[in-house]
Amino acid sequence: MKIDSSVAAIVTGGASGLGLASVKALRAAGVKVAIFDLNPEAGEAAAAETGSVFCEANVLSDETLDAAFAKARAANGQERILISCAGNGNAKATIRKDRETGAISLFPTAEFAHVLTLNAVGTFATITRFAAGCATLDPIDGERGAIVCTGSVAAQDGQMGQAAYAAGKAAIVGMTLPIARDLGRFGIRINTILPGIFSTPMMNRAPQEMKDRLCAMTAFPNRFGEAPEYASLAMELVRNGYMNAQAIRLDAGVRFTAK
Repeated sequence: MKIDSSVAAIVTGGASGLGLASVKALRAAGVKVAIFDLNPEAGEAAAAETGSVFCEANVLSDETLDAAFAKARAANGQERILISCAGNGNAKATIRKDRETGAISLFPTAEFAHVLTLNAVGTFATITRFAAGCATLDPIDGERGAIVCTGSVAAQDGQMGQAAYAAGKAAIVGMTLPIARDLGRFGIRINTILPGIFSTPMMNRAPQEMKDRLCAMTAFPNRFGEAPEYASLAMELVRNGYMNAQAIRLDAGVRFTAK
């Protein structure tokens, strides 16, 4: 797919981290971008910085998602590109034993459900709305649109305490192929990136000892990935019309140990 000023895009989670880097890469190519984010202060700042449109959106709210898509399309026209970066996680063991009392506590089911829903259901809800609009467009060079989702290497080798996060990201990986099959008749492609350890606001809050331990697990280079490296791959997945239904690790060869 061509990426230029004739094309519009939506980036969820676009106010920071991997999403903001994707916004900047798209804008550098001339694309009209709408930033979807839950944080209005960060979203407005990112929009002002990049010359984009900010649309406050909660991917778990049909009402706010519908309003965000309407605002984006009123400003930029029907989008052909979706880069989905909205999501989050937590770190809790499936069960825990109190060292002093010996009492066993459970991972709260509601917390597990929230993380799974935020990552998997939120991503899917965004995709359905994007695809419904994109399917109405005339094809360009045989295709109507392209989707890039964000999984995680935790989907394949999650560490201790990552059951909810790994499940949410594995769901994104698992639905990539069936969605590609559903949308192929409409000329819409979908691929998923599985980032390893990246320099994002969430990871940057981790203790230095943890950062050093994670970096040591990579084959090369032994460092965190940078957000523009994610954006570079996302742009290629949009450009390359033969890339479809793939889940691609972007991880410097990292393989997580149990902890």
